[in-house]
Amino acid sequence: MTIAALKALCSRIPWCEPAVLESVLELALEIAREGREGRRIGTLFTVGKADEVLAASRALILDPLAGHAPARTHISEPDLRGTMKELAQLDGAFVISHAGIVLAACRYLDASVEQIDLPLGFGSRHVAAASISQRLGAIAIVVSESGVVRVFHGGQIEATLIPELWLLDRHHTQLSVAAAGAVETQRLGVVATLSLSEAGQER
Repeated sequence: MTIAALKALCSRIPWCEPAVLESVLELALEIAREGREGRRIGTLFTVGKADEVLAASRALILDPLAGHAPARTHISEPDLRGTMKELAQLDGAFVISHAGIVLAACRYLDASVEQIDLPLGFGSRHVAAASISQRLGAIAIVVSESGVVRVFHGGQIEATLIPELWLLDRHHTQLSVAAAGAVETQRLGVVATLSLSEAGQER
């Protein structure tokens, strides 16, 4: 999923805020890339339809995010992001409102396999993401312990993201803007190289 694809997904969902979805994706990709304390971890985020998701889930532990002011629990808050990386080591999902407020952590989602058609090999976290996105219309983002991030909506996988390629696309976008079209891209399979064209090189 490129930045353009992210905006295209949001454009199909009336309540979706691209900046919120991008912030959640960036956090998910950081967790996928960095892990925690030297090991890979998996986690799950839901975005939007928060009241419905809370009603269709239950707390696995006393929620450490409960009772805080919304300004302190917005997905863009730097201190919160560090806390979420720590909480991601625990079981359960994060529930995030369409406005970007993280309402709950460590939630067990009531998942149903009815009308869910996923490839073989996906575990309970992916099934829960597909189910909640299909039943309630929320966006679900899964961080796999393999280091891959998947975005679900309507019970389907909308995107499979590899952290390094996402970063490459972000830098490509920034370079393209900075160089005003003077960046050339050469692709070989999933590998891309970026270089300044002759028009963009210093003389």
